[in-house]
Amino acid sequence: MKKQGVVTLTVTIILLAVVLYLALFGVSFGIREIRPMAQQIKEEKLGLDLTGGFYAVYQAVDPNQENFEEKMEGAVLVYRNRLDAKGMTEATVQRQGSDKIRVEIPSTESDPQALSQFLSTPAKLEWKDNDGKVIVEGANVVSAKAMYQDGQYVVSFKLDDEGTKDFANLTAEYAGTTKTITIELDGEVISTATVQSTIATGEGILSGSFTQESALTLAMQIESGALPLEVSESEVRSVSATLGADALDKGVLAGAIGILLIMVFMVAIYRLPGVMASIALVVYILLTFFCILTLPGVQLTLPGVAGVILSIGMAVDANVIIFERIREEMRAGKSLKTSVDNGFNKAFRAILDSNVTTLIAAGALIIFGTGSIKGFGFTLAIGILCSMVTAVLVTRFLMKQVVKMNITDKRYYAK
Repeated sequence: MKKQGVVTLTVTIILLAVVLYLALFGVSFGIREIRPMAQQIKEEKLGLDLTGGFYAVYQAVDPNQENFEEKMEGAVLVYRNRLDAKGMTEATVQRQGSDKIRVEIPSTESDPQALSQFLSTPAKLEWKDNDGKVIVEGANVVSAKAMYQDGQYVVSFKLDDEGTKDFANLTAEYAGTTKTITIELDGEVISTATVQSTIATGEGILSGSFTQESALTLAMQIESGALPLEVSESEVRSVSATLGADALDKGVLAGAIGILLIMVFMVAIYRLPGVMASIALVVYILLTFFCILTLPGVQLTLPGVAGVILSIGMAVDANVIIFERIREEMRAGKSLKTSVDNGFNKAFRAILDSNVTTLIAAGALIIFGTGSIKGFGFTLAIGILCSMVTAVLVTRFLMKQVVKMNITDKRYYAK
């Protein structure tokens, strides 16, 4: 039993050391590469205040119109679709107050004014008959794509069943006549054509003086849909990352010093259990940053860094509660195995209650917060959940190996 505990604990520490090395330094296998975790987070997960970028705030012109809430949610979806189509999946779109929408795009090299214009352009597309009556709208468009055809950039489109039927009826009526179909975008005529034959498939081409970029932009705007309400740009700004980068470096340094001091404290007060808690703390840190890196929609903002550092301290709280319970059981004269089992069982309820209350607060920040406040809520929630996993599972596993090693001298368990 003693040998089994030593072997298991040794193998666990070796595996953890390998994972820690890969997380810190990475490794390459020919064409395959495991990048350092810190590098991946810097390249993919840092928020606007740490990387710089662009943000804009759009305000509804008439918040008293009918179905306003539904239209605001629709506008958020349109912004999201347009950004995703442009490859800006790391951007965030969220409500700000009751009548505003805030868009944040980290690390963008594009012109903020051009981006803002792209986002706020309604892209209201209408097919009108010879009398100016709207026959087909942009809402009837199923797909739209930019193409290069016959020496010019065009936008191909496909209509839904309703649009196809209306368009087919109109082209059948106008075929071989001098009557024209006019295509308007945001009230401006972009194409006027006569009809040579009936178009029954619902597929067609928009032609005009398009460049490659303008054709791509128009296709994305049409496909994402028109904004369901009129908005005005209340704020647009580029954000520098100079202050954020300096703050990130100082935050990392503060976190490293804090972790070292916590480990020294735990070992000094709780001796052997403190060593196990320090090992579990390393697992906690790796697990937390892995979650930040892999979970969609999570970005590491400056307040988020503070949330990570705060949760590191909170991760040790659970171990303190557990070790105090174990120490009480040992003082009562119970065996090491019984003391460890009872310590974890008795501490679990207190750990669960304290973490749930903090999770409620973090959830409120995520739901109702915006920008960096939301980032703090995300990292705090991730930290709490990871701390429960490491305290209840990892620390318990390590302490069971200590029990198997049959080290019963109380001097190894408390100062």
